[in-house]
Amino acid sequence: MTATPIPEAELRALLDKQAISEILVRYCRGADRGDADLIAAAYHDDAIEDHGGTFCGPASDYVAMLRKVLPKAPRMTHAITNMIIELDGETAITECYMMTFSRREADDASFDSLTMARAIDRFERRDGRWGITHRRIAWEWNHEMPLLESWGRGGIAPDPSILVRGTKKPHDILYEVQGAK
Repeated sequence: MTATPIPEAELRALLDKQAISEILVRYCRGADRGDADLIAAAYHDDAIEDHGGTFCGPASDYVAMLRKVLPKAPRMTHAITNMIIELDGETAITECYMMTFSRREADDASFDSLTMARAIDRFERRDGRWGITHRRIAWEWNHEMPLLESWGRGGIAPDPSILVRGTKKPHDILYEVQGAK
């Protein structure tokens, strides 16, 4: 039995969707690791960022702000859940849900924050590279919880001080491994 070849248009669509998906995931990595270069790489130079009421303007200005904020930002984890990529030739519209966990440490009121938002992005392929030309964020919900970190009540790590913890660029283990290439 021979395999039926995949039509070229379907193969191109799969490759395009994979490229766009990786851009979105790298954007999240950039936010979590404090690596604004990864976030900047998601956009085309003339892109617009509409961050749902917290920022609206050129994406380059948004990234410039993040370069100052992210290195000092709290511990965060962005996870993309549902993702739809609708291709139309050299353009695409994406909708992805982003669940964000952040640890907000303060002397008097440390807490954990869980937030769900949706990113609606317009992508274009220019000179063979996909990039965001317009991003809009819609905030769905937020839940705050008192900080209570017991590492599975000791089941994961009876002594949490021995755990290797994620951190910002360049100190995170990701950059150590990439540097070892």
